[in-house]
Amino acid sequence: MATRTARGILLAALVCYLGITFLNILSLSLDAYDLTRAVVCLMLVFLLQLVHSAPGISKARMRTKMLTLAAQGVLSYLPLIWFGVFWGSMAGFFAGSLLLVLPTAAGWTLYGLTALSMIIPGVLDDRGVIDTVYLAQTTALTGLVVYGLSRLTSLVDQLHKARTDLARLAVSNEQLRFSRDLHDLLGYSLSAVSLKNELIRRLIPTNPHRACEEVDEVLVISRQALADVRRVASGYREMSLSSELTSAESVLTAADVSVTVDTQDDIERLGLTTSTVLATVLREGVTNLLRHSKASRCWISARIEGDVVRLAIANDGLVGSHLRSPHTGSGLGNLERRLEDIGGRLITQRLPDASDTDLFRLTAETPMREHEPTTRAQG
Repeated sequence: MATRTARGILLAALVCYLGITFLNILSLSLDAYDLTRAVVCLMLVFLLQLVHSAPGISKARMRTKMLTLAAQGVLSYLPLIWFGVFWGSMAGFFAGSLLLVLPTAAGWTLYGLTALSMIIPGVLDDRGVIDTVYLAQTTALTGLVVYGLSRLTSLVDQLHKARTDLARLAVSNEQLRFSRDLHDLLGYSLSAVSLKNELIRRLIPTNPHRACEEVDEVLVISRQALADVRRVASGYREMSLSSELTSAESVLTAADVSVTVDTQDDIERLGLTTSTVLATVLREGVTNLLRHSKASRCWISARIEGDVVRLAIANDGLVGSHLRSPHTGSGLGNLERRLEDIGGRLITQRLPDASDTDLFRLTAETPMREHEPTTRAQG
């Protein structure tokens, strides 16, 4: 609506100026031939002005712009021979086109010269000083009006396109958030359910009571996964780092991985956003350990050191001769972006070990924030 309104105002202004010129020419009592010639020239000037006032004129080739500008210049000055000062307002169109088409310095210079050039028809027509100055001033004013309305229409059009692009970007970001949350939150839960089911199958013949306990844990994890899906769909989720530490220890133990957890009681002081991001890092780290490594031992540390919260996950199951970059996989890449959003960073390291197997350590560091308010998911 705004774009159509701006274009409508521009067209109305141009038509009004053309109408004033046409009424001035009618006052000359011309014959049919001269009147037809005047109408044809007015229509050509109008069409050329529409070309120069179009939002995309800046992207046109310079040769095309020079040709149309030269044509409008001829139609602005040549009819002065036939119609005198009554054609003068068309030079205002030409002055506005100079500002729209040419670079700033050249445009404003030629604009001023065009306004001053209207003194000549006034002098040749034996007009008084006031009428001659009025003619030059009217040309300058018409040029500014044409230029201003054309630029306004162009800016409104650009704003409309920018809003459309922002809407598309918002949709794209929401799709990215949804996929990242599904990967980071559900990957862990599904891996845990799979491991627990394998453990239950081994325990049923030998230890039915323990198998029943593991079934209860599977139900808890399944309900948590369902809650995560609902939170992802609504764009809002809260996670507790301390709760995820307990869950990670249970899942790793079920996978026959020896776990050592080193944490502090003041981890509970972490703000909601920081706790959620670090809990997500822990989930992804444990999921990667279960899927992509052959670890038998795992060390998890969550500590507050000064103004920095540091979560470290290390294991002895590094597979391959080199580390994966955080930029190569969606999981670690997602974690890196999440930490950057709150001013943190993600570090991956290969560490030497006393045994033949190297250790892999994933470290997340973030500034300490206590009890920040609940916020919508940052993705």
